[in-house]
Amino acid sequence: MRTDAFDFELPEDRIALRPMVPRDAARLLLVRPAAQPELEDRTIADLPTLLRPGDALVVNDTKVLPANLHGRRLNRREGSDREPAIDATLIKRLDGSRWRALVRPAKRLAPGDVVRFGSEGRVCFLEQLDATVEDKGEAGEVTLAFAFHDAALDDALAERGDMPLPPYIGNRRAADERDRADYQTMFAREEGSVAAPTAGLHFTDDLVQALEARGVALHRVTLHVGPGTFLPVKADDTSGHKMHPEWGVVGAETAAGLNAARRAGGRIVAVGSTSLRLLESATVADGTLSSFSGDTALFITPGYRFKAVDAMLTNFHLPRSTLFMLVSAFCGLDVMRRAYAHAVAAGYRFYSYGDACLLFRASTL
Repeated sequence: MRTDAFDFELPEDRIALRPMVPRDAARLLLVRPAAQPELEDRTIADLPTLLRPGDALVVNDTKVLPANLHGRRLNRREGSDREPAIDATLIKRLDGSRWRALVRPAKRLAPGDVVRFGSEGRVCFLEQLDATVEDKGEAGEVTLAFAFHDAALDDALAERGDMPLPPYIGNRRAADERDRADYQTMFAREEGSVAAPTAGLHFTDDLVQALEARGVALHRVTLHVGPGTFLPVKADDTSGHKMHPEWGVVGAETAAGLNAARRAGGRIVAVGSTSLRLLESATVADGTLSSFSGDTALFITPGYRFKAVDAMLTNFHLPRSTLFMLVSAFCGLDVMRRAYAHAVAAGYRFYSYGDACLLFRASTL
């Protein structure tokens, strides 16, 4: 399918730079294909009334790493000019001291170079964090071997790193201390993501209590979100785009609970595209969920037949993104074009810190 079918006009001022306070005060667009009305303006706080007793809500409990580091290459020789600034985003831990990372400018680094990340520590024991470039790959990927190991490295990264805000936010303002809380869901406990599962950012203790009082069960899965979530689709046709694999887990207890909810007539409601893709990866053709642990690179576009998920809560996504393709597969491209046109005209806030929509498949209203 041609990628330009998923293009639409999005004014830059519709991209939210900060989240709503409180989180559940964000707006919510209800999207119900083949229903009347098809679109309805609500708020996140209305979510319990929009679900039914017996429904099962599935959240992603991954925790975002402060994965963005800023430093300089150390001098290669005496008398050399000032060394270039280096920005690194950690994307995959290899062992106790080594990380795979995306760096800019990659062309200024070679195997054997040492990068020093910062010189002004927030705590007295740490004055600098050095890493040696072990090798270089394609698209700016390098392997960094840090001077610290295990827990000491974790502490150093937590001190030195910034939250990895998406480019459409990070290009307009720098990450700050407020983002350390804002860009983390209340469910976060399994560290490993370089991007937040942003639909989960809307939840508060009050909202969870209201959902439980309504009889909506909450289940957890883990999908560590990788940098591929930020990458644009450059191919002219969706068949030419390759998704980066991301590691996830669906526990046996969670799978059993969701299967039981479905047998009892409840609907499975995915909070975010990450939860949805993981659940679909863990489901067989008849709709039965099983435990799952491993990588998924599932790319969902129109024509995909959903097996596990009946409804999803998700933020508003960017034009031509894999995420807009996913929601178009879920509700239909024409429906989502109307929904997004309404959202733009009505002033909804887009992307990671923006508002959300609750999508129902036509057969599960």
